Amino acid sequence: MQQKLDQWINWVEYDELLEGRHNAPHNLLGLHEFGKGQVFTIYRPEAKKITVTDAKGNKPLELEEVGEGSGFFGKYVAGKKYKSNYLVHIEYGEGDVVITADPYSFESQISSDDLYLFAEGNHYNIYEKLGAHPMKLNGVEGVHFAVWAPHARAVSVVGDFNMWDGRLHLMKTLEVSGVYEIFIPDIKPGAVYKYQILTRTGDILLKADPYGNCAEMRPDNASVVTDLTAYQWKDKKWMTARAKENRESMRKKPMAIYEMHLGSWKKKVEDDDNGFYSYRELAPMIADYVLEMGYTHIELMGIAEHPFDGSWGYQVIGYYAPTRRYGLPEDFMYFVDYMHEKGIGVILDWVPAHFPRDAHGLGRFDGQPLYEHPDPRRGEHPHWGTYIFDYNKREVANFLLANGLFWLKVFHVDGLRVDAVASMLYLDYGKNDGEWLGNDDGGNENYDAINLFKHMNNEFEEQVPGSMVIAEESTAWPKVSTSAKEDGLGFLFKWNMGWMNDFLEYMSMDPYFRSGNHGRLTFSMHYAYSENFIQVLSHDEVVHGKCSMINKMPGEIDDKFANLRTAYGFMYGHPGKKLLFMGQEFAQYREWSEARSLDWELLGEERNKQMQDYVKELNALYQKYDAMYLNDYDPMGFEWMSCMNADQSAVSFVRRGSTAKNQLLFVCNFTPVEREDFRVGVPCAGKYSKILSSDEKRFGGTGVKNAKTVAADKETFDGRDYSIKLTLPPLSVTVYKFDYK
Repeated sequence: MQQKLDQWINWVEYDELLEGRHNAPHNLLGLHEFGKGQVFTIYRPEAKKITVTDAKGNKPLELEEVGEGSGFFGKYVAGKKYKSNYLVHIEYGEGDVVITADPYSFESQISSDDLYLFAEGNHYNIYEKLGAHPMKLNGVEGVHFAVWAPHARAVSVVGDFNMWDGRLHLMKTLEVSGVYEIFIPDIKPGAVYKYQILTRTGDILLKADPYGNCAEMRPDNASVVTDLTAYQWKDKKWMTARAKENRESMRKKPMAIYEMHLGSWKKKVEDDDNGFYSYRELAPMIADYVLEMGYTHIELMGIAEHPFDGSWGYQVIGYYAPTRRYGLPEDFMYFVDYMHEKGIGVILDWVPAHFPRDAHGLGRFDGQPLYEHPDPRRGEHPHWGTYIFDYNKREVANFLLANGLFWLKVFHVDGLRVDAVASMLYLDYGKNDGEWLGNDDGGNENYDAINLFKHMNNEFEEQVPGSMVIAEESTAWPKVSTSAKEDGLGFLFKWNMGWMNDFLEYMSMDPYFRSGNHGRLTFSMHYAYSENFIQVLSHDEVVHGKCSMINKMPGEIDDKFANLRTAYGFMYGHPGKKLLFMGQEFAQYREWSEARSLDWELLGEERNKQMQDYVKELNALYQKYDAMYLNDYDPMGFEWMSCMNADQSAVSFVRRGSTAKNQLLFVCNFTPVEREDFRVGVPCAGKYSKILSSDEKRFGGTGVKNAKTVAADKETFDGRDYSIKLTLPPLSVTVYKFDYK
């Protein structure tokens, strides 16, 4: 019998197994037919005795160790007595016996079709195949692990369930795909693991799972097995309604976005790096506040797992894992579910541009450049200290495309705001001469990233109708928010970074100098319809010495607040959806820091509470009057009444909605000068009823009096046949409602 076993064993593979460099362990381990009999082989270093039985514990067969102290046990059995659902009894010492199914007795869970689609870059639910997935096979509970590591010599799963011993659970490679897999019995959700990778040069790496759905709390960085199928969603009504939306309908809806960082919106314990509220604790607090303030959406910074708090979540390690800082994946599902229950959309910031160099992450994943481009001129941001994805590699493009679908489908997220799009489009972005490599035509356009965006956005639109993808793109690249089918990049919206830069420069000036810089206020309307813009005052503008929004404003304290109210009023009147970063709605004085809560105590101060009330009122008007959002991307929705009055730094314009009723006139004064008998051209005869003034005393203004309703005079002004006369409050925005006659 021993001779039969010796004949069956491939001794080269035997040596590779004992040396930890076997990449096809299923060839050697498990139950195999040989001639008219069967061969059992089990590899368990440190085991004293190994016995196999059938699934009921019968037909015991003691194996023999092949080579003293090798940990390799085998036995030839005449006949076909055993089936694949056998049990292994491993004795490590007296009374220390482990009974388990054999990991090498299970069939592959990844098909040739899966591997083909992945290699083509078109496996849109590859996250269901790669990663760690609890499942039951042949009646045995366990976890299926799979990872892509084509340059590896061998890969093992190590974790708290096998004493981090890479010899115990060697994975098998599948065909020529570079994908490794193994099913390990008896592991349950909560198990901690990594992949141990033996490189071609003999180094051993320990890597977190690129497709892992949960991670340890930093600074620990292993992956954690979790079951994403267990959560019972309650947002069917929301998701059904969302799926009926399309590009056109979404652009006609109101979007007032509250951009926020969960860890610093409110902290449970200040001065504690881990003093966070959980997803479940935050959900009702945030929903109540957002509804009270009148926002329609929240946009979350940095939810995907990241090692360094100071990166704000923009240097991602776990692309498929919500950060553990605030709880488990099912807790984040609850958070999204709760928002939907309250009628609030959820947008995530998403970072397919680059990733950090942390040793446990994607960088040099299998000992060689894999997720990053191998040429540092394409694969590294020299000034950011990060790696750039290799968009030309189909499996990498698949990783990113499927990741976007993962958040939209599995976590029911309503939209993705894609970070640093310009850095993906331009090969020379943020680089000096000699630090970048041109495309095949010698230019600086990244053809691979362009193709990824078109493919990605087309698939998002088809597979997840009603979801939105937003570009943070700071250049004049054309057709960013044009459908991919119309040869655009396919984004639904684009952040208006140019407007934000010009407008904040204008608002930060002493009003005395604004007349000479009037173009910074009005120029945005020259390109307002070139893209589907979101007007943003984002987190980037209130960090790194840029000052908080209130402290950007010139003048003494009352002037600062008046300037900021005017800025917000103009922003809400300007075409485009709206985004405001947290804390700026109540004029927080300090710059934002991820390490502390917002300064909520300021709401005990009159000025700050009045600013919050003002923003609340702006949001209420925004949702009440469709003139403020319905035709954001149609030139008929906006018309200047006066944009040439640079000397007085005043502008006026009309916003038009769905009907001739309830159209809006905005009159803005960007100087601290009250102007009596100020005449404004208007589009038609009729009555103009004031519905808001930023100068009202309830908002902290001077309370300059104006008639509640003003009748238009048949007096030509600003090139209009009709005009109205009013007292223009200092540093103010005044909004009038009228019906078109």
